Amino acid sequence: MVAEAHPNPRHNGHRRPTVSFELMPPRRPDAAPNFWETAQKLVAARPDFVSVTYGAGGGDRATSQQVLSTLLAGTPVLPVAHLTCVGASREDVSEVIGDFLESGVRSFLALRGDPPRDQPDWRPASDGIHSSIELVRLLRQVENARCEADPGAALRGAARPLTIAVATFPTGNPGAGTTREQEVRRLVEKQEAGASFAITQLFYEASAYTDFVAAARAAGVTIPILAGVLPTTEPRRLRRVEELTGVTPPTRLLAELDNLDDPEAQHAHGIAYSVRLAREVLDAGAPGLHVYTFNKHRPALDLLEGVGLLARTAA
Repeated sequence: MVAEAHPNPRHNGHRRPTVSFELMPPRRPDAAPNFWETAQKLVAARPDFVSVTYGAGGGDRATSQQVLSTLLAGTPVLPVAHLTCVGASREDVSEVIGDFLESGVRSFLALRGDPPRDQPDWRPASDGIHSSIELVRLLRQVENARCEADPGAALRGAARPLTIAVATFPTGNPGAGTTREQEVRRLVEKQEAGASFAITQLFYEASAYTDFVAAARAAGVTIPILAGVLPTTEPRRLRRVEELTGVTPPTRLLAELDNLDDPEAQHAHGIAYSVRLAREVLDAGAPGLHVYTFNKHRPALDLLEGVGLLARTAA
């Protein structure tokens, strides 16, 4: 890890692929011990950053902030705060951004977010922010306002430029009903709004990533596009991920995993598939891997070991 950690692959101080993880804050107190065990094992791999989710409608806000603060204060890892805007007013989102900045967070993953599933009468705020593009703009506006209000902040390090990641969907976003071409146009807009780099939704074929990146570059996207990867070790998890994302896992992969009764055999087969996929996108020029861990450290670390990235982080 370089002395000045940075989530953007262009500024992380080395030419090797970046490594990063997504963590989801524990929803119940009894889940906290397992969560922190996983977090410690992932931090020990010295990733370039760890992103911390925020929950539907910002429902995990307090827990997310606690996790981010702990990572900042107690580990060398760089935390990236997921920030969602769905259902919140502009004032509310600005307040949340301010709280994160006051706690020392300088890196964000700007997301529209999903409406709460358990609130059938939910309605978006009339004065809210309705897209991640608007959220990126607001983050830049807050950043500029803080610098203007306190010119000395930059000297104290309190006004370091923000790093803003955005999500992108290489095969289209089923939840938003967008095609790949529309996602390319949205990524162009996110870049113009001030995004620093992008992280893809998961995919199961390398061509999904490479074709999307080629289309994005042709459209004028120049920011790095990290490959979001999922260790495909459990058929139950893959089906759950399909429910959440709309991204359908390969029928053959599901059948192969289902036909293996031994969990260890499932794990080995799934990791082998994920390693092949990760190697293909890295060989094609992906600047880094962002691993969707679902708070499971073993599959994530086995994946990195398989592609030869664990040794350089865990040295």
